[in-house]
Amino acid sequence: MSHRKLDYLNRRRIVYRRGPITDTPSESFSWGDFYENGTYQCYELFRSKAKITSYKSFKWHIFVLWYLNPKLTYDEITELTRYIADKENGFITISLSKASVQNLINEVFEMDLEKPPKNKIRKIIFKDNSGLETHEKLSIVGKLIGKKKLAEPPDIYEAMLVIHDESKKITIKKIANILNVSTRTIYRNITKEIKLEKKVLNEEI
Repeated sequence: MSHRKLDYLNRRRIVYRRGPITDTPSESFSWGDFYENGTYQCYELFRSKAKITSYKSFKWHIFVLWYLNPKLTYDEITELTRYIADKENGFITISLSKASVQNLINEVFEMDLEKPPKNKIRKIIFKDNSGLETHEKLSIVGKLIGKKKLAEPPDIYEAMLVIHDESKKITIKKIANILNVSTRTIYRNITKEIKLEKKVLNEEI
């Protein structure tokens, strides 16, 4: 399996990760920020090992890249999209024809750049250089989110991300243990979208 070749994006100074710009954190720490009510403004493309597995996901990624880099021209977005579409570069698992890729590019350019791309809500955002070990991140998630014992979908997603960062399989039991709730609570609150995300993340372990 090819490793993701991010040097291409870095050399061209393509922004693919950005924290909230107007939402204010409830609490700030040396390791990052906590948003009690969550924020939709955190975009972290290619953060996990999970790759793009569908046309819909690919389109969303390209739209986010354009949203975060609004000065990119049509030709530059085209070049970037074709690079990511090449399975040898490690970003994607599906095979798309040249016509499909071109169609995707045109669809993205018809979208409203003033409207932020749909995004998952986040509550805990760790700094890239936080220096924390995975078990420390798990402890923080449990302390800040698990104390309410509600296990809302954003809470479940946060727990999943940290488990995945440790290259371990995500299970309902592990999520429940982190959030200090019963497995029944997780089953009751997990959404179809998060179930799919769980499956995709686990396939990359």
